[in-house]
Amino acid sequence: MESVDVGIWSVLPPVIAIVLALITKEVIFALLLGILSGTIIYSAASGLGFIGVFTTTINLTISKLSDGNNAAMILFLALLGGLVVLVTRAGGSRAYGIWAAKKIKTQRSAGFVTALLGIIIFIDDYFNCLTVGTVMRPVTDRYKISREKLAYIIDATAAPVCVIAPISSWAASVISYYPTGTGITGMEAFIGAVPMNLYAILTLVMVMYLVIRKNGDFGPMAKSQKRALESGIVESTNAIKEQDELSSLESSEKGKVIDLLIPVVFLVIFSVLAMLWYGGYREIGADGVRKTLLVAFGDTSAGYALALGGLGALFVSFLLFVPRKLISFHEFFSCLNAGVKSMTGAIIILTLAWTISGVCRDLLVTGKYVAGLVEAFSLPIALIPAIMFIIAGALSFATGTSWGTFGILIPITINICDIVAPYLSIIALSSVMAGSVFGDHCSPISDTTILSSAGARCNHIDHVATQIPYASMVAVICFAGYIIAGFVAPLGLTTSILITLPTALILLILALLVVPKIHFKRTR
Repeated sequence: MESVDVGIWSVLPPVIAIVLALITKEVIFALLLGILSGTIIYSAASGLGFIGVFTTTINLTISKLSDGNNAAMILFLALLGGLVVLVTRAGGSRAYGIWAAKKIKTQRSAGFVTALLGIIIFIDDYFNCLTVGTVMRPVTDRYKISREKLAYIIDATAAPVCVIAPISSWAASVISYYPTGTGITGMEAFIGAVPMNLYAILTLVMVMYLVIRKNGDFGPMAKSQKRALESGIVESTNAIKEQDELSSLESSEKGKVIDLLIPVVFLVIFSVLAMLWYGGYREIGADGVRKTLLVAFGDTSAGYALALGGLGALFVSFLLFVPRKLISFHEFFSCLNAGVKSMTGAIIILTLAWTISGVCRDLLVTGKYVAGLVEAFSLPIALIPAIMFIIAGALSFATGTSWGTFGILIPITINICDIVAPYLSIIALSSVMAGSVFGDHCSPISDTTILSSAGARCNHIDHVATQIPYASMVAVICFAGYIIAGFVAPLGLTTSILITLPTALILLILALLVVPKIHFKRTR
């Protein structure tokens, strides 16, 4: 299918997708309508007629699913879903909770270990939310950490960790959305964007600060902590009792800590080795030089490597669980089936996002048109990262999904930067990723927000209300950081990182020192 130049009409599909997502809060519906609007425009411009709308839609979707890396990424998500259920059912999470209760002696260490576990489990945010909540809730309850703060720690170490970990479902998603033909691979762009993902980095720093520092909380969170410390009541009066399907899954009482650690460790090991293998590590490249570690990671096929790593982790889990009768032979495959089903929503969103990306980039060349507008109206190019951070945050907040936002904004943003200001591409990618995670972090309809509430057994609205002030403070600092990054970007990515990241960290530390003092003065 050849692209067509339809002028301003090329903007309509992403606009429809964004507006409908904001209004209906249904990202699948919004993406579907955005795709159909694009194929209607393409068919009309190409003279394909009414039937052409549907044949173009199907052909484009099939072409995206036929892409080997995309298909591999879907396989990885399915395998990862199975691994999550298997580890929970085998009792690894339960065993860790029992072990931790014997080793942890103070409130500070309870909070620190909770945050550390959230950082260690970086493969998938769903896995993170469910595992950390299930494992650490008895421990944090014992040391009077409120359920609201537990939910915040869980949520703040879920997506923010996954979005900067090269071996995660999030990384595979971002890589799959990154346009081809830009001069660098999706993996290279992702790794380059990590130091500039200000929201993820600052959020993790803030979490660690809050679990270590005494009286560091402010806003509604400080009130919930005061209640827990003074009365010992860790739940609010509105605490919900519902349990999500996975957190209520019956766990084997024979499970051990290794049943949690070994599958995750082998998933990481197998994935890294597969990335190096697919990237041709130590092979002779076209330039006659052996590929280095970094070059191999840049040349790898991430989807293939993650799928291979997931398959290897499942094989290890089978050998670890079934012979010891933690899970029967038939239960193993039942859990695998349930895990695959749990990833259906993510797979649907990915498929539709790939398709609308193809509509915008391959059929209607939306990026080229918008880039022309930027040049024609002399918009401040340096503000692109800051503007995209706000747009991504608003869209992700309204729809409750980072991945849908990635699919809509990443291809358009990168295509614009590739034409107008190539030196901004990595920074702009970082700002879209950061804004998407910020909106997802705050959204009451976000999967991770809901799962964090469920994992902590915290009232969902209480979790949202106590978390938003924290997330918003970080977002304001990130916005300022991306303004700085946009103006210093011509100096090079390394220089931008060296200027922007330390500045943002200093602003965060100042805010964390000043804001709690202001809060306590007002509440006395």
